[in-house]
Order: sequence, then structure tokens, then C-alpha cells
Amino acid sequence: MYSQPHANTPAAVYTVSRLNREIRTVLERGFASIVLNGEISNFVAPASGHWYFSLKDDKSQVRAAMWRGNNRYAQIRPKNGDQVQVHARVSLYEPRGDYQVIVERMEAAGEGLLKQQFEALKMRLASEGLFNSSYKKPLPSSINKVGVVTSSTGAAIKDILTVLKRRAPQLEVVIYPCQVQGDSAHQGIIDKIALANARKEVDVLIVGRGGGSLEDLWCFNHEQLARAIFASELPVISAVGHEIDTTISDFVADIRAATPSAAAELVSPDSEQIKQFLAHKKQQLHSAWRHRLAAYQQQLQQLQSRLSHQHPANQLMQQQQRLDELQMRLHRAMEQRFNHQQQHLGELSMRLQRANPGQRVASAKYQLQQLSSRLVASQKEQLYRAQSELSHLATRLDSISPLAVLGRGYSITRTDTGIIKSVQQVQPGQTLHTRVADGEVTTTVVGVQPKD
Repeated sequence: MYSQPHANTPAAVYTVSRLNREIRTVLERGFASIVLNGEISNFVAPASGHWYFSLKDDKSQVRAAMWRGNNRYAQIRPKNGDQVQVHARVSLYEPRGDYQVIVERMEAAGEGLLKQQFEALKMRLASEGLFNSSYKKPLPSSINKVGVVTSSTGAAIKDILTVLKRRAPQLEVVIYPCQVQGDSAHQGIIDKIALANARKEVDVLIVGRGGGSLEDLWCFNHEQLARAIFASELPVISAVGHEIDTTISDFVADIRAATPSAAAELVSPDSEQIKQFLAHKKQQLHSAWRHRLAAYQQQLQQLQSRLSHQHPANQLMQQQQRLDELQMRLHRAMEQRFNHQQQHLGELSMRLQRANPGQRVASAKYQLQQLSSRLVASQKEQLYRAQSELSHLATRLDSISPLAVLGRGYSITRTDTGIIKSVQQVQPGQTLHTRVADGEVTTTVVGVQPKD
């Protein structure tokens, strides 16, 4: 133990070489055997075969050397960035007075060991062809149901559900909950992948979790999980950690997504698909609109046909036809009556000729005159009644004629497409044609005032 010299004791005089040599002796005796963890940096392997490097953590570093006789038995070939655990003794390099550790045994430690195991498994699976693109299954063209193998309480499932709700709320999501961290987590993930393949209830599987350290993500570097993903009949999207994180699952999966959110975007329709979907719906809407318009046009034609049958002009023609029919019936009746009277007169004449006495002749002549008078009177009366009935029918016909209505001060207003029955058919600035008794007036609409 170092002690402060007494004031009256003269101080020893050292050379630099002596001081370094004695300090070296103190260090080597006090730290003859230590175990040290650190990260390799500034690694140099000169032709002599010795290794020179630094060991560091997040705050400090120390120089280190490993002689050729020791490093040839090392299980690893260190490189910058490797995490190692060394068995060493503390010493001092006398020429420069540099404090250093002399490493006697070295092995991988922490993430350094994990990284080496990762690289070894990666090379072995790649050599077996598990990463070949020819084995990659494409995503289905139409995805209706998505399976997610992850923790039900982690950030990954929340991110996935948020993205799907925003981009494709119609997609169904089936969650296969499992642990995604720990020594046995890989087996739970394998079981859920097998369950999803057995049920065949989803179109695609997202397997992953949120970010973390290499140790946190290590279950996704397990060989058995890699082989389960490769054997899955369902397409598998690996979505582990952040964009900079890479796992064995990423290499063997059919698709690798940088993040869970990116995986959700992959299985939800992109903007182009949405545009195509909307264009298809627009085409269907136009087709339905054309069919409905054709139906309305057919209905309009039927209504127009019904209207034409009930149009006043058609009714007038029917009344005119009825009048002609009555006139012809009257004419036939008069001819029949006249012929009948003619025939009766002939019979009487024949009877008169057969009787022949003068008195009877005179009486018959007188009777003939009376009958002739009565016949003329009857014919005149019949003609008068027929003319009266004809005049009455003509008067009735004239009373229902549109021209007679116009003559009483009414008018008919129409557009180019038909007669106006409602203010709803008229717009300001529209040209109208008004028919009156003695002509037609063309007007332009200034305003429309609906009836309260």
C-alpha cells in the first residue's frame, strides 16, 4: 500500500524506466488474473502473428494485446465491433508507459456471440436454399382476411390495426396471440403458424413484433421457426422490429416488411387498386342509370300514348264521326219512310183503279189529297225534328271544341315539348307559345311565381 513519505525523509530519486518497471510489477501482482467484457476496436494483426486492439464500453477503453502463442487457440477471429469476454492480466508497456491488458483467452460474449450464431445459421440455411426467391409465394390478388401472429398487447398489433383501419377497414383480422420474446417464444410462434395453416381461415399471415435489442428479437432467429415459415402453405410476411433490424425470419419469409405498419400497408389495397375499384363501381353506376333511364323513357312513351288517346283533338274527331253517323242514319230513315209512303200510295192507286166509280173516285181522290198532305206534313215534321237534333248535336259539339273555349277568352300555352300544366315546367328566359282564338303569341318568361 502506498504511503506518504515523512517530511524529514529525503524523497527517492527515480528514473523514468525504473518508475515504469516498478509500476508494471505492481499492476501485474495486483491484477494477475481478471475477466473483462468489452467491444473490439482498432484491431490489428501484423505479420508477427500477435493481435493488438482496444477493448471499450460506452464510457472508456483500454489497450490490449494477445500474443501469438495464445491467439492461435482462440475460438473466434475477432473483428471490430465484436463483443468479447477475455481472461487477462494487467500490465504496462514500459517504453511508452502505456497501461494495457495481456489477453490469454478470448471468447464471444453478449451480442457478439449472437451475431456470430446469426451469421452461421444464415449461411447454413442459405446453402440449403431456404432463401431462394423461387420458393417465395406471392400475395393473393384479393385479400379479405389477414392473420397476425404476435403479442396481443404489444405495439406491433396496435400499429397493424391502426393502419388497416385507416387504409382498408373492410379487411377482417384474426389475431393469433403468442409470446415474441424469451427462450421458448419461438415455439409459441411455430404453434400459431401451424394453427393458422390448419384452419385456413386467412389469406395471408403477418409474423412479427416491435423493435428491441438483438436479444429481444432472438426468437425470430431460431432455426425451427425459420423452417416453419418456409413450410407454411399460407404466404408469410415477416415484420420484425424496425427497418434496420434483420432476422432469419426476414430472409426465409415470402415477403419482408421493414416494420409491422409496413406489413399492414402491404396487405391493404393501394391507391391504384382503390382507383380501379372506384372506376368499376362508376361503370356499374352508369350502366344502372342507363337502364333506369331507358325504363323511364318507355314509361313516358306509354303515358304519351295514353294521353294521345284522351287528347281533345281526338275526342273532337270522335264526336265528328258520331255526327256523320247520325246524319247517315237520318238520311236512310227518310229514304225508307218516303219509299214506304210511295209504296202505300201505289197500292191506293191500284185500289182506286179497281173501284173506279166516280164518287168513289172523287172520295178516293179527296182521300188521296188528304193523305198526300199528311204525308208532306209528316215528312216536313220528320225533317224538322232531324234538323233540330242535328242543330242540337252541332251546338253541343261546338261547346266542347277547344276553339270555342278559346273564343270565350281562354288560351293554351305550350313550350316546344308540350302543353304547360305547372309552373315547375317553366324556367326564366324560356320561350313560350300561347294560342288564342284568332292566332298565337310568342313570349319569353321573365319570372315564375308558384301558387302558395
